[in-house]
Amino acid sequence: MSDPKRPEDLANPPGVEFVARDPNSPAFWDERFERGFTPWDQAGVPAAFKTFAARHPQLAVLIPGCGNAWEALWLAREGRQVQAIDFSPAAVANARAQLGAYAQVVEQADFFAWQPPQPPGWIYERAFLCALPLARRNDYAQRMAELLPAGALLAGFYFLGKTSKGPPFGIERAELDALLSPSFELLEDEPVSDSIEVFQGRERWLTWRRRAGR
Repeated sequence: MSDPKRPEDLANPPGVEFVARDPNSPAFWDERFERGFTPWDQAGVPAAFKTFAARHPQLAVLIPGCGNAWEALWLAREGRQVQAIDFSPAAVANARAQLGAYAQVVEQADFFAWQPPQPPGWIYERAFLCALPLARRNDYAQRMAELLPAGALLAGFYFLGKTSKGPPFGIERAELDALLSPSFELLEDEPVSDSIEVFQGRERWLTWRRRAGR
């Protein structure tokens, strides 16, 4: 069910003129980052992320669709092994400016074609699946399974529930389970206490473990 307090077409709001309308194109995100229109950006590091990261200090982390890369900066400062990617040149420029001395951890790349230098132990999901057009959801699940070795983790925030427009595009819980369960086992399902307004009441922290041999 849609939330009447939440604009359904957040990335194309009434009264704001954008040229690019296809979220499958870097130009869509470039225009929004260049104009500072990023209502999905928490401008900080969520509590659940810090808690999870503290429990898994040994894992190399991959952050696809990193945007302004707050979490990548936090990990880098902690001395953690992290690689963050985004296919929007404007997002990457913002992230690198923010990361300063740690700018090298951010790379402009297409998640669906890019090859990491080594397999990640954890892929962090934060407003990436919900940014993708619905037709790319199977690609998402397949690519996550390709990148993560058996036992590695896919963990982060999932935006649940049906939305008529987007991004962000909500996903019904049953659909998400059907999408990921062939290759992943669900380990954790926890409420989120510090969601920003865009995601308020619709997020869960989910941790999935890559199954062996699938």
